[in-house]
Amino acid sequence: MKALDEKTIEQIIEQITRNVLVLIREEQDRADSATGNGNGSLTADNFAAKSQPVVNAGAERIASTLGVVPADERMAHMIDHTLLKPDATQDEIAQLCYEARKHKFASVCVNPAYAKLCSELLKDSGVEVCVVVGFPLGATPTDGKVFETQQAIREGASEVDMVINIGALKSRDYESVEQDIASVARVCHAGNAILKVIIEAALLTDEEKVVACQLSKVAGADYVKTSTGFGPGGATVEDVALMRRVVGPTMGVKAAGGIRTYEDAQKMIAAGASRLGASASIRIMQGARP
Repeated sequence: MKALDEKTIEQIIEQITRNVLVLIREEQDRADSATGNGNGSLTADNFAAKSQPVVNAGAERIASTLGVVPADERMAHMIDHTLLKPDATQDEIAQLCYEARKHKFASVCVNPAYAKLCSELLKDSGVEVCVVVGFPLGATPTDGKVFETQQAIREGASEVDMVINIGALKSRDYESVEQDIASVARVCHAGNAILKVIIEAALLTDEEKVVACQLSKVAGADYVKTSTGFGPGGATVEDVALMRRVVGPTMGVKAAGGIRTYEDAQKMIAAGASRLGASASIRIMQGARP
């Protein structure tokens, strides 16, 4: 048998560690539920004992929200649990996946480089893997967006959030914008993935928002999405309501950017959002507790 080099061994160890991290936490939750031991909640008294197995498994980051169970699972199923910061580590991505499994979020939304890792950690969990494409500026050529999408789907992504070519839209080059979206939509649907189109509403006039939504619908997108979270502004109730009016009742609307509380989430849903993108997902669900 061929000997493994040191780099390969390290990669195998890292993968095992991440899987053990997830399994240990889930086993702790099951044990706590069976014994009635606080439903798995961490307290000042039991934190050290509960967290030590995770530390032994190689975790460098332990969330203080471990053990919090969503009171409103319907909202949890509408949330894309998001981590898109450029310095996100593999351990943080593993934590994100654990939280998504535990709280039954709709998906994890990550950069394309983490599609494979997330698909491995979320296998058979019911949580989808969502990747961003042409992110965050949207100025990537269509061929680049198509390639990113194809690779992400091959690595396990089932949802894609692409950024439109904002400059082309503002230049009124609507044909290019429609073709850009349609090219990615065809790849998504061929791979049984759904497409959400980020219009970066904070950079657009109301007229441009309407056009962007109409083009997305014509091009075959499944959702329109308010923001990248990296632009000059995030989701607003007014933008969500406008987008819902334009696309009608059958197409999805995703509100993302600046949604930090349960009250924020409620307002977006009331305005017409059918999906929420948030990095503060657990804080949102804590706010749903009676």
